[in-house]
Amino acid sequence: MAPGAMSRWTTSLSEARPVSYWLDDPGRPAREPALTGPVTCDLLVVGGGYSGLWTALIAKERDPSRDVVLVEGREVGWAASGRNGGFCAASLTHGLANGLARWPGEIHTLERLGARNLDAIEETVARHSIDCDFERTGEIDVATEPYQAEELRSWYEEIAARGLADGIEFLDAHAVREQVDSPTFLAGLHDRRGVAMLNPARLAWGLKRACLALGVRVYEHTRALTLKRYGAGMAVRTPYGAVRARRVALGTNVFPSLVRRVRPYTVPVYDYALMTEPLTDAQLASVGWRNRQGLGDSANQFHYFRLSADNRILWGGYDAVYPYGGRVRAEYDDRPETYARLAGHFFTCFPQLEGVRFTHAWGGAIDTCSRFSAFFGTAHAGRVAYAAGYTGLGVGATRFGAEVMLDLLAGERTERTELQMVRSKPLPFPPEPFAWSGIALTKWALARADAHQGRRNLWLRTMDRLGLGFDS
Repeated sequence: MAPGAMSRWTTSLSEARPVSYWLDDPGRPAREPALTGPVTCDLLVVGGGYSGLWTALIAKERDPSRDVVLVEGREVGWAASGRNGGFCAASLTHGLANGLARWPGEIHTLERLGARNLDAIEETVARHSIDCDFERTGEIDVATEPYQAEELRSWYEEIAARGLADGIEFLDAHAVREQVDSPTFLAGLHDRRGVAMLNPARLAWGLKRACLALGVRVYEHTRALTLKRYGAGMAVRTPYGAVRARRVALGTNVFPSLVRRVRPYTVPVYDYALMTEPLTDAQLASVGWRNRQGLGDSANQFHYFRLSADNRILWGGYDAVYPYGGRVRAEYDDRPETYARLAGHFFTCFPQLEGVRFTHAWGGAIDTCSRFSAFFGTAHAGRVAYAAGYTGLGVGATRFGAEVMLDLLAGERTERTELQMVRSKPLPFPPEPFAWSGIALTKWALARADAHQGRRNLWLRTMDRLGLGFDS
């Protein structure tokens, strides 16, 4: 990277605020008070992100008489749920390729359940009048190297032969650039129905409002400290009080689980994003993007990008930073070297937008597991259920996870609970220093593959055989 180019690109970041654009919103709701003293309930939900919010909402919709309490350590939606790109995908398996590789025998069922789940999210947004800029615009996976274009075409032919390409179209270079114009785009795979774009923080806040309207008691700035059996139920201690509940659903994801044996299955990975100022009409016309799809490129170290309601471009991904020891700390949320790298990549993709400035630059932790898609389970003789490991694709899949947790807590055998995906677990991560070393080696190998026509070395081929994954 030439020094002059670096200076030009970093100048675009000079006024960027180190805070999530979505959370930097004057419409942010007032927080609920913290829990003080003891309370009892039928169901306690721990965690005020999507996983917990969907669980509380669906629990009340299934049984309006059920007494539901939700506790959140800070404020609803402040973590990954308010910092992500706002891609709400139908896929429950972190993409069709991952699902087909792991559960080929039930992939058609998983795809059907995922489509139904996305429909249910759209219906919920409408029914509860959640103002979250929900747009079912789809997504295009783009190729920026010739080998990626060949791989996209081959992949499309494979899924078409398996009957899995409904609503999906292969785009050649001309067709993809008719949709969004970048000189780097060589081909695309357009999923027309399986992804919606939305404002992620407003979705979380809207779900909170819907929960409150149905009678869920929400306590913010109420961290769950301990989880223990109490008679026929469970007890959770908080800083100023305690909750006794018949059943507990854990939606803590990247934060250490109250069920200690679950902790080795996830590690935190830090993801970063930029948001531009609103594009002028002329700037937007230079890019095209009339149909407002989400986009992602096809490299191992990939970018995701989309338009906001006011025609800003969110540009994120590429770096996936794992801190030694798997610690979740606020100081990791801001990473100027990654912002500079992302800015350079942005202007390489859209040279016609040179001069555009970024208003926000932020990062934060997501939880990942070794199979890249959520896993589920129970503890304390079925009194506690958990779901974790969404690996950055939880905007939609967390609603499905909420239904799984509620099914498990009810002791019900459903189509969801009978899935191999639900009944199996990923491989746990090893202790340090092996986890850090293995992830660092994998990241190096993935970057090397991107630079060598996608060729995967012995390490990556071994990881593939073991069913282990890691990318940006």
